[in-house]
Amino acid sequence: MRNLLEFLAKFNHWFVFLILEVISMVLLFQYNSYQGSVWFSSANVVAGQVMSWNADIESFFSMSKVNQELTQRNLYLEQQVKTLSGKLTEVTRDSGWMRRGQFELLKGYTLIPAKVVSNTLNRHDNLITIDKGTADGVAKDMGVACGNGVVGIVYLAASHYSVVIPVLNSESNISCQVRGRDYFGYLHWNGGNRKLAFVDDIPRHAHFRLYEQVETSGYSSVFPPGIAVGKILHVYNSADGLSYRLQVELSTDFANLRDVCVIDNKPMLERLEVLRAAQDSLKPKEEK
Repeated sequence: MRNLLEFLAKFNHWFVFLILEVISMVLLFQYNSYQGSVWFSSANVVAGQVMSWNADIESFFSMSKVNQELTQRNLYLEQQVKTLSGKLTEVTRDSGWMRRGQFELLKGYTLIPAKVVSNTLNRHDNLITIDKGTADGVAKDMGVACGNGVVGIVYLAASHYSVVIPVLNSESNISCQVRGRDYFGYLHWNGGNRKLAFVDDIPRHAHFRLYEQVETSGYSSVFPPGIAVGKILHVYNSADGLSYRLQVELSTDFANLRDVCVIDNKPMLERLEVLRAAQDSLKPKEEK
């Protein structure tokens, strides 16, 4: 014990120096936005690389199960495509429908494949880190989706990693609609169950059924229309009684999220710019 006290007394100035350094660094990064953003980006790169190695190891050991699930899903989707192709050919007497319509629309979007290297689930404001960044074409405010549906929106993009605000975040706000109907609202998550979220502001005159599908509306520059969100489980009145609130079971399983795609939103931005230009050109006529 005496040796320990002598050691502390001998090097006390070094301990004081280290404590003061830590305090100064905390004050610098906490109360200066520029230094804080630099620290956040640098720490995110280092942490992202470590988590990427960890994700690669987990992915290697789970590859057998993933391949089995993908094979089963591919077989199921192939059967669905064959069935729907046959029905559409019988109705339209046109076997060339596969080369048109939605398939032509999807060609206008660039998808950037990425892997999830970090994913929190037990917080009110969860975040996801993916292994693609600005060097790969990822930019802030791009949409992120997986094979099952919507994931979230890119919040911060570094050179090789990006942070995504997922649906499971109180700040998430995604425009959605009931599939096949012109009623849309905004998707929110209030914490708690990671499989359930809510769509607010559905008009009172809307007609729909339980278990109908909810998808992205395409009314924003983030997601194209038609990406799956989930299915309706319950219908509630809003707090003011002027609209409906839908409880939705999310189609994306965030607990097992691994492979995602970032959606390049340039075509959607161009489309919105054209719409805004058209609306601006009509304003003088409307005023007359």
